[in-house]
Amino acid sequence: MILDGKKIQERRLELLKEAIDESGLFPRLATVIVGSDPASELYVRMKHRACEQVHIGSVGITLPERASTGEVIREIQTLNRDSDISGILVQLPLPAHIGTSEVIEAVLPEKDVDGFHPVNLGRLFSGHPVFSPCTPQGIMTLLDEYRINPEGMHAVVMGRSIEVGRPMAALLLSRDATVTITHSRTRDLPSITRQADLLVVAIGKARFVGPSMIHAGAVVIDVGTNRVDGILCGDVDFDLVKEHAGAITPVPGGVGPMTITTLMENTFLAAKRSLCTGAW
Repeated sequence: MILDGKKIQERRLELLKEAIDESGLFPRLATVIVGSDPASELYVRMKHRACEQVHIGSVGITLPERASTGEVIREIQTLNRDSDISGILVQLPLPAHIGTSEVIEAVLPEKDVDGFHPVNLGRLFSGHPVFSPCTPQGIMTLLDEYRINPEGMHAVVMGRSIEVGRPMAALLLSRDATVTITHSRTRDLPSITRQADLLVVAIGKARFVGPSMIHAGAVVIDVGTNRVDGILCGDVDFDLVKEHAGAITPVPGGVGPMTITTLMENTFLAAKRSLCTGAW
């Protein structure tokens, strides 16, 4: 079974647009990008297009590559004070000279629709999330849409980043999966991945996972985005693994569309929560 994130995205964004139109609210997302990295610029454009599709207003802030940490934070503080802005997204990665943690922590938790602020991560890891990071939450939504219940599964997460691996493990734990996290120092990795009923791969190595690393019938979620000879591919060797997996996400068209969908849903949630006195 191919887990088609693009198809699910289209349906959920249509439902979201209807909900926004009926709400009487005017959600607005601000994106902040530093420098001119082509991949980052592409991702930001995709997010703004999604905003248009669901009737979320958007504003894009572009700062020069030479901008300092302080300059980025001052821009974020201006957005924090703007009551018309529901959510703020800082496009990562930032240039190496900028303090990424300081910038993320400058975003108000109630506008942190990316889910990376320590307050939101703390809520997630305590089992009471408000805004979860968009890629892991998008994966959970995709599993739900295809009626794949993680309860009781042995889930193996390849990668321990704060953007994907760690929050992914927390979300799976909250759904009663038994979770193992693997990383670059894990010994005898294939012996662990072959135990997985659900394998989430987020390591940034093109076509690293082959059929010998999974057991027949496993659910395989590929978070990777790599280019090999100009061709976009994931961290999983899709053409070989799909013959062994019970379900698998393609690249492109799997996890990526669900990440953007979750960002839109988080932005609408932020707009709704802004009406609730004492919500934070």
